[in-house]
Amino acid sequence: MTEEEILQAIQAEVADNRVFLYMKGTPDAPACGFSMRVVQILDHMGAKYGARDILEDPRIRQVLAAWSDWPTIPQLFVAGQLVGGCDIVTELYQDGELAQLIPGATAS
Repeated sequence: MTEEEILQAIQAEVADNRVFLYMKGTPDAPACGFSMRVVQILDHMGAKYGARDILEDPRIRQVLAAWSDWPTIPQLFVAGQLVGGCDIVTELYQDGELAQLIPGATAS
C-alpha cells in the first residue's frame, strides 16, 4: 500500500464511520494506556465505533498525523471531525459533552 492509498483509506474510514478511533492495538486488546482509556469511555457509553490499529503499519501513524495535524495516538473522529486524543476525550466525557457528540451513547 502506498502512502497515497493509506491516506485514501484514512479519509474513507473517517467519512464512512460516524465515530472512528485510531489507536494502538484493537478495542479488544489496546496496546497502550491512552488507547485503553478511550476504548473504555466509548464502551462505557455504549458507542458504536470503528477502529484501526496504527501499529499494523508505521506509515499509518505518519500519514494520519500529517492529515489530521495531530501528532499523538489515539485520535477520535466524530462526524468526520477530529475530537482529539485521550485527554480531550476524557475531559469531554466527564463534562457530558461527548454524549452529545455521539448519537446513541449515554453519559454517566
